Amino acid sequence: MDQTKEQNDDYGYNLFPERKKSKYQKGSIGESLFTFSHKCQIMLHVAVETNPYAKVLLGALKNSGCAVYKDRHFSCEDCDGTVSGGFDATTSQVRGTASERSYVIYDRSLIVLCQNNIHQQAHMNRVVTHELIHAFDHCRAHVDWFNNFKHLACSEIRAASLSGDCSFSNEVARFNFGLKKHHQECVRDRATRSILAVRKISKEEAVKTVDEVFDSCYNDHEPFGRIPHSKKDARFAYRDFENRDRYYENL
Repeated sequence: MDQTKEQNDDYGYNLFPERKKSKYQKGSIGESLFTFSHKCQIMLHVAVETNPYAKVLLGALKNSGCAVYKDRHFSCEDCDGTVSGGFDATTSQVRGTASERSYVIYDRSLIVLCQNNIHQQAHMNRVVTHELIHAFDHCRAHVDWFNNFKHLACSEIRAASLSGDCSFSNEVARFNFGLKKHHQECVRDRATRSILAVRKISKEEAVKTVDEVFDSCYNDHEPFGRIPHSKKDARFAYRDFENRDRYYENL
């Protein structure tokens, strides 16, 4: 088998076929008001402008020297039917010292939004938040996405826990509820599924990796300062984030 293809499959790039193109061509005649792409762009705009989860993360990324911009760092693309979004770490570099870091983005965007699989605003909000958590982790830590399964598992645990993926309302909609410590179990399950989607490892190995890092990563609530179980929680987290930001500005 071709080594490049095998490597891409191992890292989940086969789920995002447009990542293999030299650059996604926008503005074509076929891109009209009624395309998936246009709808995706509108929902993305609403998410980054109004969703408190996304606003906390965008603010934290900016304060960390890794500002993410809607028009530059997101890309609406067609994907495999099993995924809703992705974080493409290969399109960025981190330069500078620990206290001054910034992304250098090349010809493709950092965050992929699967326009053929995201059809509702609530879903878009969760996907944007989930992938921004990966971007935040990529910014603040030396994450080895491709060679260290524990690093990947930790970020997937945080993304599942903090994005609203495992909120009570979402779990009821999936007919999953009523278990003791259900949020933790949901996070474990979704983190394991995410790893299996992008890495060719056994389920047993994925579960073991998640278990090994679960406690420390599940209890890492940055930049929210809490697990935002609802939009109300996220709004409180955003208020606290803004107040903390103003406090440091006045020092």
